[in-house]
Amino acid sequence: MAIFGMFCGVTRGRRRNTPDCYSISSRLDSNPNRTSSAILSFLTAPAILSTALVSSPASFILVRFFVGFSLANFVANQYWMSSMFSGNVVGLANGVSAGWANVGAGISQLLMPILYTTISGFLPRDVSWRVSFVFPAVFQVITAVLVLIYGQDTPDGNKNKTRTLVVEEGERSSFVRILLDGLGDYRAWILALLYGYSFGVELTTDNMIAGYFYERFGVNLEAAGTIAASFAISNVASRPAGGMVSDLLGKRFGMRGRLWGLWIVQSMAGLLCVLLGRVNSLWGSIAVMWVFSIFVQAASGLIFGVVPFVSTRSLGVVAGMTGSGGTVGAVVTQLLLFSGNNVRKERSISLMGVMTFVASISVTFIYFPRWGGIFCGPSESSDDFSQRLLGEDEEDDDKVVTSGRLRPVC
Repeated sequence: MAIFGMFCGVTRGRRRNTPDCYSISSRLDSNPNRTSSAILSFLTAPAILSTALVSSPASFILVRFFVGFSLANFVANQYWMSSMFSGNVVGLANGVSAGWANVGAGISQLLMPILYTTISGFLPRDVSWRVSFVFPAVFQVITAVLVLIYGQDTPDGNKNKTRTLVVEEGERSSFVRILLDGLGDYRAWILALLYGYSFGVELTTDNMIAGYFYERFGVNLEAAGTIAASFAISNVASRPAGGMVSDLLGKRFGMRGRLWGLWIVQSMAGLLCVLLGRVNSLWGSIAVMWVFSIFVQAASGLIFGVVPFVSTRSLGVVAGMTGSGGTVGAVVTQLLLFSGNNVRKERSISLMGVMTFVASISVTFIYFPRWGGIFCGPSESSDDFSQRLLGEDEEDDDKVVTSGRLRPVC
């Protein structure tokens, strides 16, 4: 961002995320999972390449808007994982896939400054940063090809390639019902809020943490990039750990265990974020940032340990709403706390922690009639829901998918 500001006149107030697109969420099962992911990568790679053409704040915002559409791949990914894995391990599966994907942000923070510095040894600086963006665009195309070649749509294999694309009237009605069911589920909105102040906070931190250390502690550009990279790279373990904790608590305590784990971990993330803005030493800030990264990323894993159980009929919609909540949360947080040229980032970081802590309280309002909530047990008598595999056809509320996609164990 410091380089953008130097050559394109992009001020601190303009360096915030633009909204991304999760409109595919309610129609994901209309296309093979690997194909949806690959198409999104192919379509958004040119937007990443177009970053090299940025020459003004307006063009920067426009390019960043289109790059944001690539994040729709996250919803496709989480839907894919929920379709592939049983409910007793779905938290870990979602955590590994999303966490390792987020590691890419950390690797980018680490490699892009090094790549820019290396290229600037051969080309002028105002050309070097533009050439640097060719590499992530090419890499995204390569990964899309690999997904098509090695990906698998379902546990039973790839979906029928000859599947008809004709949409009948009944299918349109079904689509509308799926969409409305997802939008009308209050639990999806709460999870979107929670994700806005877990992954949204993580996105905000990714965007500003390098600049924070660069400006407040006077470290050089490469060092600031390395510190920021360490924050994102911890996703390789912390987000999968959150999904694993959710699965373990689900096996031991049912849905109430998953919700309690989410509340505790996200509350701790908020408190650590408050502390991060209060520490005045370089190494102290780095240490707190590392611990904060573990909790805030684990909270995201815990959230997607709950998402597959909200509504399997509208799983794509719920996943899309939750995922978009992360980006909207980042946009809102950066608009409120990090916009302008005279922002005191240390105070804004602490306020972001307070907002995270307050948002985490909303998890207490999530309730599943079959499994209960944080403070209440289930409202319907049944067999041992905490241990039994739900594989039978159920009614709409908290139902399971019996088409080989998802069979939750809570």
